[in-house]
Amino acid sequence: MGGDHGPGVTVPAALAALRSHASIKLILVGQRDALVPELQKQRAGESERLSIHHASQLVGMDEPPAQALRTKKDSSMRVAINLVKTGGAQACVSAGNTGALMATARFVLKTLPGIDRPAIIATLPTIQGHVHVLDLGANVDCTAEQLLQFAIMGSILVSSIEDNPSPRVGLLNIGEEDIKGNETVKGAAELLRNSKVNYCGYVEGDEIYTGDMDVVICDGFVGNVALKTSEGLAKMITHFMRQEFRRNIFTKVAGLVSLPVLKSFHRRVDPRRYNGASLAGLNGVVIKSHGGADALAFRYAIEEALNEVNKHFPEQINEKLESMLVKEGVT
Repeated sequence: MGGDHGPGVTVPAALAALRSHASIKLILVGQRDALVPELQKQRAGESERLSIHHASQLVGMDEPPAQALRTKKDSSMRVAINLVKTGGAQACVSAGNTGALMATARFVLKTLPGIDRPAIIATLPTIQGHVHVLDLGANVDCTAEQLLQFAIMGSILVSSIEDNPSPRVGLLNIGEEDIKGNETVKGAAELLRNSKVNYCGYVEGDEIYTGDMDVVICDGFVGNVALKTSEGLAKMITHFMRQEFRRNIFTKVAGLVSLPVLKSFHRRVDPRRYNGASLAGLNGVVIKSHGGADALAFRYAIEEALNEVNKHFPEQINEKLESMLVKEGVT
């Protein structure tokens, strides 16, 4: 029910996911009188693989997380996460209020042993493929120990989902030299060097997109700023390219000739293909979709949930966390 578009996006995305994956079953959690008309609009209805679970309340996109947690116990968000806790579902996907989703998921599902706080991890495109970045906004202030936990969770995610046995981990900083950065970042670097994570040192902001790292670690304040800056830059480049190709008859012809290349470029950097951020560190799978996601983007968020369920992501974190904290007797 959340996000900028609600059932107008989530219902078509759910139907597309069902067509793409014959093995999955989906539960639409929300107000029945809003979901049924949207299904009818799509010439679909409830079935063995698609059901509606009514929830009477909604969490506003600007609603304080504490208020939502305290007063919205029958919100679609809370009911969906409860289904994960009770085993009625294996994952929750939401485009709703990020703070409320994180607070509710942490309260209902709890964090895994050894994890202080969940972190938001998402995939970004790079020159060589893609990179996983965390935290992207869940934790504005972090300790060095929490940054180490983020590195471990990111490593386990890449290792399990992409069959990469030794993901390269970089720590986002204002320089590559050891003397650069604040005390938290320096402390995290020391912990990372003494862990079993494949730590490759500091990376600067421009190196996020080179593809030299598989995982980039930072606190939520820095990560969210980096993410939103990247999204804004992509929009600006797209805007400028459209302007130039529409400038006159010659540039319009050049645009038609270049259309296959432009479509390929757009597909490679299309943020919809990277939608679906994991709330890593919870005792269950919860995926946060961008609030402005369209049906294609939300379908990718559903597929991210499917990947994490199939790869048993929370169980792998729980199993591997302790062993990855120790190196040569140092904890």
